[in-house]
Amino acid sequence: MKNNKWYYTISAVAFTAIAAGHLARIIFEMDAVVAGYIVPVWVSVVAVLAAGYLAIRGFMEAHKL
Repeated sequence: MKNNKWYYTISAVAFTAIAAGHLARIIFEMDAVVAGYIVPVWVSVVAVLAAGYLAIRGFMEAHKL
């Protein structure tokens, strides 16, 4: 099996950026509008938790190899 270190690292960086964007939305109280619907802040809270978890797991897998 090929070494997937780069895959895990790049995925973890992407998930970190997603989590940081949602965290910025929470901190700066920015509105998110999708097709005229205002997305509630709790969606960003869930996204921060999910993306943060995936980022941590990605970095852990990258360093384990």
